[in-house]
Amino acid sequence: MAPKGAASPLLLVAAVALVYVNAFFGQFQFDDYNVIVNFDPVHSWSAWFATLPGIRPLLKLSYTLNWTSGLGIFGFHLFNVACHAGNTLLVYFIGKRWRETHGPGTPATAAVPLLTALIFALHPANTEAVTYISGRSVSLMALFYLAAFAAYLHSAPPSRRAWAGIASPLLFAAALAVKETAWTLPFVILLWELARPETRFAESLRRLWPHFLVLGLVAAVILTDPAYQWLLATSLTTRSLGDNLLSQINGQFYLLTQPLLLLQLNIDPELPVRHALDTLLAFKAAVLAALAIAGIVQWRRQPWLALGLLWCFLHWLPTNSLLPRLDIANDRQLYLAMIGPAFILAATLAKLPRRGFIAAALMVSVTLGSATVVRNHDYRSEIALWESTVQDSPTKARAWNNLGYAYRLAGERDAARRAYVKALELDPNHRKAHYNLQSLDREEN
Repeated sequence: MAPKGAASPLLLVAAVALVYVNAFFGQFQFDDYNVIVNFDPVHSWSAWFATLPGIRPLLKLSYTLNWTSGLGIFGFHLFNVACHAGNTLLVYFIGKRWRETHGPGTPATAAVPLLTALIFALHPANTEAVTYISGRSVSLMALFYLAAFAAYLHSAPPSRRAWAGIASPLLFAAALAVKETAWTLPFVILLWELARPETRFAESLRRLWPHFLVLGLVAAVILTDPAYQWLLATSLTTRSLGDNLLSQINGQFYLLTQPLLLLQLNIDPELPVRHALDTLLAFKAAVLAALAIAGIVQWRRQPWLALGLLWCFLHWLPTNSLLPRLDIANDRQLYLAMIGPAFILAATLAKLPRRGFIAAALMVSVTLGSATVVRNHDYRSEIALWESTVQDSPTKARAWNNLGYAYRLAGERDAARRAYVKALELDPNHRKAHYNLQSLDREEN
């Protein structure tokens, strides 16, 4: 049912190229100015070298590579799309191993890995990690992360490739040098191994000691680096751990239902901080708990299903659990997490008769790909992106302030004023909106 030989990888790369061709019309947006356009340390090789070791050195290296390439914004987009294509191929390889090693119960069809990778390649929630240029922090990290995972699979039985055993922890270190949230990799590998009935816990830990050594060394660097210490202190003062846990119930439920299932995308969703458990929040917590419990219950019965469910939750630990972040949830937090649900959907559809499976796979692919093309169009300008955002977050002051700033940059002063005033109506204490409005008044007087 699946294409033979190199046809599947070629199909996947072609699918990524097709749905992201209009991403190349996208402009620098929002945080792109803070970390690229107006950030001198990534504008030359000597400036980048002076920042070492610093925060996320490999991510900054990629920005410097693009900035000095002479290709302009096209080069940034080309790099991001190439990363996504590489990740798609790695998902395909991991999906093949997933199907092979976690049966019985896994539907016996070669098309499951291909459809899993297609869902990942085409899902519009991934546009924030691909089309949004600074969203590269997720997609580039994922490239090293998934490559490290794939190398580990090559080093484990039955392949036992010695080079892969060396490459995997090195690639893991590279992933951490792009974004610290890659720390979940050893635990994801452990989850993978323990989902196999013949695996022994002690043996799995023994094979993973190089990864835990890398994790320990990087953790030591992070905890002793002043910049990371400041980030950690800022995180811990953002909100209490209890409030953050309650808020992340809402955040995880939002990620599962809005961008993942309903394809409702928003770069700045309205997710307020929660301080108490109410009926609706308790319902959302019950749904999330039921999914996690289902993963545990299916551990031996259907390990492919258990792994898919728990994979998702494990990848949310760095961003959507106890440690507070400024934003409760963003679409890009689905980038690695969605691989589990994608495999579950592909394996479930594979239970259909051949024609039914092909029809369903085509419908899913066309739906996701079309939504991605539409979402890419929102990134064509800052105004377009923030006009789309205020439609979905009409009561969020920050979105209106950002729209006002985009209007101001475009010379549309009256529209900028209206947006700033709207932001202050929603939040009279919004300092940036106050400053921007006063700055606009000074320019006009």
